[in-house]
Amino acid sequence: MCCCCCPPAINALFYLWVRSGFSKGTVAGALTFFPPDPPLYTFQRVDKDGRDLPDDDDDAVDDDNSGDEADLPDVPDDDDSELGTFEIDTTSSRKQSNGDNSNNSNAINNRRQPDGQETAQRQQSQDPIAAMTERSAKLRKRAKHRALKDATDASSQITYRFLPDLQTLGPLPTYHGTITALKIGPQPKTQSYIAALLYQLPSSEITPHTKTILYSHGNATDIGAMSILQCLISKSCNCNVLVYDYSGYGSSGGVPMEKNTYRDIKLVYQWVVQNITHHEHQVILYGQSVGSGPSCYLASKRQNIGGLILHSPFTSGMRVLTPSRMLACLDIFPNIDRIQKVTCPTFIIHGKKDVEVPMEHGLALYKNLKEEYRYEPWWVEGKGHNDICDGREGVKEYLGRLDG
Repeated sequence: MCCCCCPPAINALFYLWVRSGFSKGTVAGALTFFPPDPPLYTFQRVDKDGRDLPDDDDDAVDDDNSGDEADLPDVPDDDDSELGTFEIDTTSSRKQSNGDNSNNSNAINNRRQPDGQETAQRQQSQDPIAAMTERSAKLRKRAKHRALKDATDASSQITYRFLPDLQTLGPLPTYHGTITALKIGPQPKTQSYIAALLYQLPSSEITPHTKTILYSHGNATDIGAMSILQCLISKSCNCNVLVYDYSGYGSSGGVPMEKNTYRDIKLVYQWVVQNITHHEHQVILYGQSVGSGPSCYLASKRQNIGGLILHSPFTSGMRVLTPSRMLACLDIFPNIDRIQKVTCPTFIIHGKKDVEVPMEHGLALYKNLKEEYRYEPWWVEGKGHNDICDGREGVKEYLGRLDG
């Protein structure tokens, strides 16, 4: 979570709020979501004959902003008339897009722009109103272009191959299962598709009791940056892992907004149950930092989920910035209220030295969780917000706790 409390920033937020039709979601999105740009991966498009297809520029689209999903009116977060209730049909099975972690990593490295420092300096020199307006317009234009491209790909039976940015991330650990690149969608309201990676155990190791972790990552990261950890989790815990990018992140369509994260996790959860587990109790939700928001949301709605893991979670978005409730009208991700409705075993992980989201947030969530669903929490000595899995010993203890 990030906020600059200088007067220009406050003026910019007020301007954005008015310009968006007094949309809480638009303002909260400007404060909350910061997807890596460029992403730490790409999806290589592959036609039905197995030939690689050229990619195009997601930002090369006209300036017509009519019909943007970002301009939809705000609906209360718990209003299921907009998000919709859903029943899961486990008899149907959708075709998966096949992919692998081949060594064809040059494509993404060649896409990286050499003028990143120049771009950052230009953004810093802009006043906050201009910067926020430019960013908002860019994301909306990109979302419209991706929706059209992904719909065309789906109708043309295009599949995808995962290309991590190995230059930045380093080599992936050995993984004996399959890594499948997916575009899940379309989302009924926005028509966007969500980029995801499925880390699936070999068929010989899958049993009727095999769990699938649905992983909602933190803020300034994406499924490329998470690839090493997901390989380790799947291998060490003998489970499948599906990690996805929120709307507006990585190769996902849409724009980053609180409401869209709820749409995203609902869509991906349906896909997992229909295509992988066929039973809700085989799914474990994992939410890291900002990912605790959509994870708590879904866990509070579905009664048969197998478990919930909250990693460095917060009580609500605005409570990270200030304990005052004067700005409650702009609050997002009210985890502190939703945790009381969770009806599955819940494991909370929080670093004792976390200064971004202090451990008091994790403690408050634990205390508000119904006692029968409390799994022994892990308050991690000497660790902060993003370093719980750092180092050989840290990874070893982390994986041991998850597997336990």
